[in-house]
Amino acid sequence: MAGLSGVLKLTDLDDFIAPSQECIKPVKIEKPSSNVRGVIRIEEDGADPLLSMRAERSTYEKAKITLNDCLACSGCITSAEVVLVNQQSHEEFYRVLESNKQKTEGEASIIAVSLSPQAIVSIAHKYSLTPDECAKKLSGYFRQLGVHHVYDTNLARTMSLLEARKEFVERFKRHQEDSKALPMLASACPGWICYAEKTHGSYILPHISTTKSPQQIMGSLIKDFWSTKKGISPNMVYHVAVMPCFDKKLEASREDFYNDIYSTRDVDCVITSVEVEQMLLRDGVVLDSLDGRSLDTDLSGGEVLTSHEGSSSGGYAHHLFLHAAQEVFGQEVDTIRWNTLRNADFQEATLEVSGKPVLHFALAYGFRNIQKIVQKLKRGRSPYHFVEVMACPSGCLNGGAQLRDSKGLSSREFVQNLEEIYKSLPSVAPEEDRRIRELYQEWLGGEDSAKVQKSFHTNYKAVEKNTNALGIKW
Repeated sequence: MAGLSGVLKLTDLDDFIAPSQECIKPVKIEKPSSNVRGVIRIEEDGADPLLSMRAERSTYEKAKITLNDCLACSGCITSAEVVLVNQQSHEEFYRVLESNKQKTEGEASIIAVSLSPQAIVSIAHKYSLTPDECAKKLSGYFRQLGVHHVYDTNLARTMSLLEARKEFVERFKRHQEDSKALPMLASACPGWICYAEKTHGSYILPHISTTKSPQQIMGSLIKDFWSTKKGISPNMVYHVAVMPCFDKKLEASREDFYNDIYSTRDVDCVITSVEVEQMLLRDGVVLDSLDGRSLDTDLSGGEVLTSHEGSSSGGYAHHLFLHAAQEVFGQEVDTIRWNTLRNADFQEATLEVSGKPVLHFALAYGFRNIQKIVQKLKRGRSPYHFVEVMACPSGCLNGGAQLRDSKGLSSREFVQNLEEIYKSLPSVAPEEDRRIRELYQEWLGGEDSAKVQKSFHTNYKAVEKNTNALGIKW
């Protein structure tokens, strides 16, 4: 399962394992004498790790960690989840596309693809395209394969931001009576959610926002609102999400996002940026030479690709901070000043009223910083009201399934390039989208209806670790 985030903890691993750093077990080396000190380093596959013992390197068979090893280690994924994740791949996508071509018009599924802006930016950078050019060329490519509709996920993220900020204000108002109401921890990152459910369980979960991620809200938009409007049964719609992160496959596989009535998932398949590249290579397609096709605009962010202000991981802290300042304290805030703490992935911002701090927000990216947040919370020493939590260092643009740089840039320079591309997109405030009110009324029957909770919110539960030490295969 290389590429999943660092919820797999072999020792003190605190960040995701990138695709180029496959998780492997050490080979067994006999120490020749007691006075020789071996230095273990990460080398190319098969290289002798004890560099100080000899000038010439011997080679050894690469030893991979099996599923049983992972379960014995920290139970990061269950065997049932592995089966579900294996059903989500570009190979499965090809199978569905081919099967669909053999069916009659009444039997064939309607295939829809939704593109996350982070994945678009990654692919655009790889092929030296603008994000809009990239989105249109990807739309043209998928339609050539047999896809009927292609969207971006910005409308879904707008709805996720609106629900998250409404949830935060409600929690803030009741936190004096409910100690678990705050801090509220962001829930859009499935790597973080997996870690919280399987490592910290019921102690941390009440603090996690119940608002669904943009991926899953997009699933609800397509499988409920759109399919109902078109008079199509949800199980006749096959929804594929293109994401920057392998963990999104785990998220789509959650039983909470399965419709028992129609026997269908909100998101049927998640493919990643690296899988899109593999598809292009397999099909012999040069992306920048393709004719572009506009995205479908009924469920997309608009005619052109847009973003939201704040972080490139969704901007949750930014929007919740501005909204809470106005809604709770009547303060108009134009600019949020983020102060960097221990590292660039740990920042905080404070709102003061009459010299007194009333809002204290943080960004915590990467498991090193997440662990610090969790430990402070467990000790009752967390000073924050909201934390935007992301498993990957530098956030979603640096997701474990993003295309890595091939232009000689350092990791930091590479991420900075992606940030610049992302910030070049025009930003839209959630309340400025005129379709939102119509969606709430037409689809959900109002902002406070019971259907809002079902369509936009979910719950998390502690998962007992299932150690399986007897199954380890060295």
